[in-house]
Amino acid sequence: MKKGILVLSAALLTFVNINAQAPDKEIEFGGRIMYDMAVWGDSTMDNTGTEFRRVRFYNSGKLYENVKYKLQLDFSGGKISFKDVWMELSELPFNGNIRVGHFKEPLRLEALTSSKYITFIERGLPISMSPARNTGAMYYTTFGKKISLQTGVFREGDNFGNDKESTNNINITSRITYLAMNDGDKLLHLGASNSIRKNSSHSYGFSSRAENHLGNKLISVDFENIEKTNVLGGEIAYVNNSLSVQAEYLQTTIMGETETELSSYYGQISYFLTGESRPYKGSLDGFSRVKPNNNYGSGGKGAIELVARTSSMDLTAANQGTLNDITLGLNWYLNPHTRVMLNYVMGKMTNETEVITENAVIMRIQLDF
Repeated sequence: MKKGILVLSAALLTFVNINAQAPDKEIEFGGRIMYDMAVWGDSTMDNTGTEFRRVRFYNSGKLYENVKYKLQLDFSGGKISFKDVWMELSELPFNGNIRVGHFKEPLRLEALTSSKYITFIERGLPISMSPARNTGAMYYTTFGKKISLQTGVFREGDNFGNDKESTNNINITSRITYLAMNDGDKLLHLGASNSIRKNSSHSYGFSSRAENHLGNKLISVDFENIEKTNVLGGEIAYVNNSLSVQAEYLQTTIMGETETELSSYYGQISYFLTGESRPYKGSLDGFSRVKPNNNYGSGGKGAIELVARTSSMDLTAANQGTLNDITLGLNWYLNPHTRVMLNYVMGKMTNETEVITENAVIMRIQLDF
C-alpha cells in the first residue's frame, strides 16, 4: 500500500512539474520552517520551552494569464489546517481582481505582511483584536500607483474554511491605503480600515499573551448577547534607507445593551547596521523579503537589523485592565531565505486587583524556500 502511494505521488509530482513548464501555466512550490526557543517568567525566568511555530507548504500559480490560485497548509502542533486557500480572477472592471476562498481579511498592515517578513518574532498586541483568515470573497484594485482599495464579505469558518451555519451573519471588511511616497529607498504608507462583524453565537472574545507564543495568556475578554462589533484601524509606515518606522491603532466597539470600546496599538522602529532597506511589496501584501547586500559566508556577514517596539492593549472598559509590552530585538539575515531572530520581551498586565509581569527571551531559526 505504502509503495503504491509513493509511486502515485512520484507520478503526480512528475505530471505537475511537466505541466508547470507549459506556456499557459506558471506554478511554484514552497514552504517555511520556524523553530522557536524561549525562557520566560517574572524576575526568576524559570519557564523554558520550544516549538515549531510554523511548518507550512504551499503551491501557487497562474493559469491563462488571468486566473491565480494558492494552496497553503500548516502542520505545526501536529495538526493540519488551511491557511491561504483561494482562487482569483483578474482583468475585471476598474482594473480589479476578485479573490474567493480562505484568506486574510484586509484589515491591518502588519497582519497582511507575511510572517516570513514581519520585523519581530510575534506580531504586536493588536493582532488579538483583529480578525485573521476567514472564508469569503474580496474585490481589490489600485487607482494609479498610490491609492489601493480592498473590500470583502466573510463568514467565520473553521480551520478548513467551512461555515455550515444556516444564518445570514456575515462580516464586511474594507481597507483603503495611500502610498504618499515611494521613491527608491524612501516610502510613506498610510491606511485606514473598518470591519462590521456579526456571528451566529452573538458573542465576542479574545485573549492575549505578552508577545511570546510559548508564554501565558495574561488578559482576556468575553462578551455574550451582542448585536455586532465594529473594528476601526489606522496604519502608517515610513522607510528612509536603513531606517523603518511603523505604527497601527485599533479600536473595537462592542454593541449590545450598551456600547463598550476596547483599543490597542503598537509603534516600532528598526535600523539596518549593514545598509539594507526594508522592501515594500504592495498594499495587500505589506512588506517583503530583505536581501542582504552580502550573504553570510565567503567573507560576507549577511544583514543585521536592530529593532524596538512598544505595544499596548486597553481593556479597562471591560473591567480587565491593561497589557503593555516593550520588545527589543536583533535580526540576522544570513541570506534572503534564512534568518535568526532574537527578542527580549517585557510584558506587564495591570488591573484593579493585581499586577503581573512576564519577561521573555525568545530565539527563532527561520528558513523559507
